[in-house]
Amino acid sequence: MARGERRRRGTPAEGARIAERVVRGGPARRGGAARGAVGRAALGVVVLSLALGLSGFWLLAWHRVRRAVTLHSAPSALPPDSSSPAVAPDLFWGTYRPHVYFGMKTRSPKPLLTGLMWAQQGATAGTPKLRHTCEQGDGVGPYGWEFHDGLSFGRQHIQDGALRLTTEFVKRPGGQHGGDWSWRVTVEPQASDTSALPLVSLFFYVVTDGKEVLVPEVGAKGQLKFISGHSSELGDFRFTLMPPTHPGDTAPKYSSYNVFWSSNPGLPLLTEMVKSRLRSWFQHRPPGASPERYLGLPGSLKWEDRGPSGQGQGQGQFLIQQVTLKVPFSVELVFESGSARAGERQALAQLAGSLLTQALESHAEAFRERFEKTFQLKKKGLSSEEQVLGQAALSGLLGGIGYFYGQGLVLADMGVEGSEQKVDPALFPPVPLFTAVPSRSFFPRGFLWDEGFHQLVVQRWDPRLTREALGHWLGLLNADGWIGREQVLGDEARARVPPEFLVQRAAHANPPTLLLPVAHMLEGGDPADFAFLRRAFPRLHAWFSWIYKSQAGPVPLSYRWRGRDPALPTLLNPKTLPSGLDDYPRASHPSASERHLDLRCWVALGARVLVRLAEQLGEAEAAAELGPLAASLEAEESLDELHWAPELGVFADFGNHTKAVQLKPRPPQGLVRVVGRPHPRLQYVDALGYISLFPMLLRLLDPNSSRLGPLLDVLADSRHLWSPFGLRSLAASSPFYGQRNSEHDPPYWRGAVWLNVNYLALGALYHYGHLEGPHRARAAKLHSELRANVVGNVWRQYQATGFLWEQYSDRDGRGMGCRPFQGWTSLVLLAMAEDY
Repeated sequence: MARGERRRRGTPAEGARIAERVVRGGPARRGGAARGAVGRAALGVVVLSLALGLSGFWLLAWHRVRRAVTLHSAPSALPPDSSSPAVAPDLFWGTYRPHVYFGMKTRSPKPLLTGLMWAQQGATAGTPKLRHTCEQGDGVGPYGWEFHDGLSFGRQHIQDGALRLTTEFVKRPGGQHGGDWSWRVTVEPQASDTSALPLVSLFFYVVTDGKEVLVPEVGAKGQLKFISGHSSELGDFRFTLMPPTHPGDTAPKYSSYNVFWSSNPGLPLLTEMVKSRLRSWFQHRPPGASPERYLGLPGSLKWEDRGPSGQGQGQGQFLIQQVTLKVPFSVELVFESGSARAGERQALAQLAGSLLTQALESHAEAFRERFEKTFQLKKKGLSSEEQVLGQAALSGLLGGIGYFYGQGLVLADMGVEGSEQKVDPALFPPVPLFTAVPSRSFFPRGFLWDEGFHQLVVQRWDPRLTREALGHWLGLLNADGWIGREQVLGDEARARVPPEFLVQRAAHANPPTLLLPVAHMLEGGDPADFAFLRRAFPRLHAWFSWIYKSQAGPVPLSYRWRGRDPALPTLLNPKTLPSGLDDYPRASHPSASERHLDLRCWVALGARVLVRLAEQLGEAEAAAELGPLAASLEAEESLDELHWAPELGVFADFGNHTKAVQLKPRPPQGLVRVVGRPHPRLQYVDALGYISLFPMLLRLLDPNSSRLGPLLDVLADSRHLWSPFGLRSLAASSPFYGQRNSEHDPPYWRGAVWLNVNYLALGALYHYGHLEGPHRARAAKLHSELRANVVGNVWRQYQATGFLWEQYSDRDGRGMGCRPFQGWTSLVLLAMAEDY
């Protein structure tokens, strides 16, 4: 997971100040009158030269910055207003806020947002723990979607200490504004002992981000009867919070209500605002039971921060209803669109109570049937528990789809790598992005190379969602054809990212994995996919052309990732974040002489896919341009010449390298890198691991290739890559295996098992196991064994923890990194289905 990087930059103002000091003469005014004229003449030449040089640089800088933050001119791959309720009403509302435990919003630049918070009252003496955003260390979990169809229905379970929450939603189409939807939140005790049932508060809120109108109508005891509203995108609408009931029953439960209404403080501040208002004690007094105290919101509908002049109206509204009652209970929230209630649908009953129950069960059954029809896990003999894992993998990925809108920060490429010229980051134009996210708790935003893997799963389930996601990603192209690898769009996304990772560099690429679902589209024969590819081709071509040209290596047909870390004394091996493999060992001493094997293979795959697409679309000019490149890159002699390392017996990177590097303590600096003998020299990099396999992983080798056997040898050797839990990322025999990269930087891609690359390996073994060749039988056998190891371990860890994990230990199989990680780890579903 490439997480961004930091590099110190100055500001353009520094250059201007230097020029100003030179023009004014400054300390040059020395010596006598006789020397004055000569000095002034010489100074004039210097000033002119500097001025021309500086003006030339700033003209170039301005040009490059402008292109870096100018959107590409090619037509969009998606129809106009593709996210609007008029064009895609069924996708307009969704759980597009993956960073919160439960919430929905519209696919809109200024959306109407809804969400849920909760707190267990009386658990601590102070303010109760308020649950809202998914966090790594908040003690909640496991949690995740049991079912989610990516469109109109979902069921999620959340464990929070002694509580078990079930959140469900279902949408009902109709009208011109995206239809109706309803929520149900059920809270029950985890244990069977109900002698000390806790008092729990649920907080349902609505947030507007523009000029939407909210009009709450309050009933008795602070209970909102409903919230009426209007916006240009939604027309008239109404929210109704139904009276709580016992789970699975219609019998009402006694509840206490509090309400709070203010201007929108900014989405990242919602949690803190509610925490700060939970300062008043109230009495919960059920009939026939002892009263209990609870902390509640102020309890009136006075709009705080709304002064006499209407202050706060321009920034939207925040309206929240607190419902406090004893576990167990269910609460329903109903959203009704005015246009959906009009006309022939006026007679339809409200989607609540038994009608909601019927709708939820009907959708759950439809999901199960569609899941089996799509992936056929039961037919393939997988157990019911493994089928549950597959359903959770898919649902977690679909439930992690978000809609983001905002401006990213971009640092323009000045054309000279490592240039010391000072240029500030610039704001990219406001753009939307509809994308799955790697992790709701840790990476709730879009990552370019992750998304290609995500869409391999999504595509099998709903090709339309994949077209939407790819179209949005291609909409991020700048004038040069670059796409930023990490998208931090909007206040909520920005609040979750350390400042040093906010800036994206327009010289840095990322693996073009979006071409993997494009290749699948080419094989599928779906007319809708083909129509999409026809519209998307100019952008796909521009993006791929930028990659293979901008990342060209030191010799023809070689490629080099731009953006390696500098060789700092604290780093064992400078990282290569743009590659996606972060700390995977490259050449120990970064230089322009490097040749990166994985990047060459990605370019070869891209050329192959783009040529096929150009030929099918009749794009003769593009096919003529890319055809020779594809043929040259697929020629095994060229690959051998640049990347086959006879002394290592595998393919490898090439660069200025020595393996005689290690971290040693050196007070007071801490751990520092010590370079011994032999000194670095240009050679193949002895880092046996995932990168060594790339020609096979991307199926670039002929089944009769003499290089395929040696790759299968190292893959299958437990001293190198094979483990009982999947292929480890770096050979156990490597001196970098399991090594920290710095004092504060533990190993990441240095031994752990990653699902995305294991999925590529399974696909490659399956591919070569079905082609005539000397390695067919062995590849098929290794596929079967590796699939059993990978699937078995993910299933065991899911059974033990309730989570899919970012990576897995090659030593004992335990889940590691962040969780839930239902991004590319969801590829376990395709491995179970043997769908490559």
